[in-house]
Amino acid sequence: MNKITFIINGEKRSIYVEPNDVLLDVLRDKLGLKSPKCGCERGDCGACSVLLNGKSVRSCLVFAIEVDGCEIETVEGISQNGLSVVQEAFIEMNSFQCGFCAPGVVIATTELLRKNSTPTKEEIKEALAGNLCRCTGYTPILEAVEKISHHNKHNSDNTGGTNE
Repeated sequence: MNKITFIINGEKRSIYVEPNDVLLDVLRDKLGLKSPKCGCERGDCGACSVLLNGKSVRSCLVFAIEVDGCEIETVEGISQNGLSVVQEAFIEMNSFQCGFCAPGVVIATTELLRKNSTPTKEEIKEALAGNLCRCTGYTPILEAVEKISHHNKHNSDNTGGTNE
């Protein structure tokens, strides 16, 4: 067993892990965080995505020991103070049916909008490309992110702000 220390959703934690423990299993089984889903267990579907030091990663492909000293954010962290703008837009646009892909899509969208508050349709498609959804055909997901982007652009234009 190896002791690792990291920040999860703003809280410093230390736990013991085996060298072959996968981050997804540690998050779900040892820390009780249920937003990262076990989908394909090989990094194809995006359902297990989390933000690791601000970058979206597939937690099924990361050994837990690798996150020692890192910062992790899950959907639980994104919504600590209520639903995020991203989550609200997805609800408003009825973007999900079964919801299994939702955590990964929320993570990918959050990462995108933190880097670029007014992405183009092509940038949105690129950012979400690693997330599989069997229910929606992606249209309502893309429309929700486009709506956020349009809102951000409109507010930036009205306030003289920039997209940096």
